[in-house]
Amino acid sequence: MDKLDPKTDGSSMDIVKDNIEQLKAIFPDVCCEDKVDFTALKQLLGDNVETREERYIFNWHGKSNARRIAQTQSTGTLRPCKEESKNWDSTQNLFIEGDNLEALKLLQKPYHKKVKMIYIDPPYNTGKEFIYPDNYKDNLNTYLEYTGQKDAEGRKFSSNSDSTGRYHTNWLNMMYPRLKLARNLLKDDGVIFISIDDNEQAN
Repeated sequence: MDKLDPKTDGSSMDIVKDNIEQLKAIFPDVCCEDKVDFTALKQLLGDNVETREERYIFNWHGKSNARRIAQTQSTGTLRPCKEESKNWDSTQNLFIEGDNLEALKLLQKPYHKKVKMIYIDPPYNTGKEFIYPDNYKDNLNTYLEYTGQKDAEGRKFSSNSDSTGRYHTNWLNMMYPRLKLARNLLKDDGVIFISIDDNEQAN
């Protein structure tokens, strides 16, 4: 793999801008001064636009914010550590130590669509305490209010409340931006392998 160029502008790839550029290439008429005219876009797409508010979709509380997190630029820096490296001038390997979300953002520019295979081993969301945070649970009261099972005064609307969905919410919010950014790094024929158990396999 190519080495990271230390002479960068200090920011990660602007994913929103890149999305707009791709949209411009396909539908130049819907973009003006880096703004998207969604009315014009809907007209060009014709009957292929989904307008119903209720439809079958994989959704959860916080998904919109998770999408925004993936698109937010990072101003972090990857610092080379030559004294701890081997064969610095000839190695084809790269080891990054740090927050994986920030690292994925910083890899967007140099490795966009260049990676053949990704393997990840995320937290399994088992509810047990590990060194790596592995207990992503939404507050029960927040969950019940959001799902319409309880009002602001704490009165339950349903006696048959769902008590398991809240365990998945924050885990999904943690995973979504990382998978989204990892997908951007893959080649067209690239693959991603994920180790997971039954706790979140369905998600």
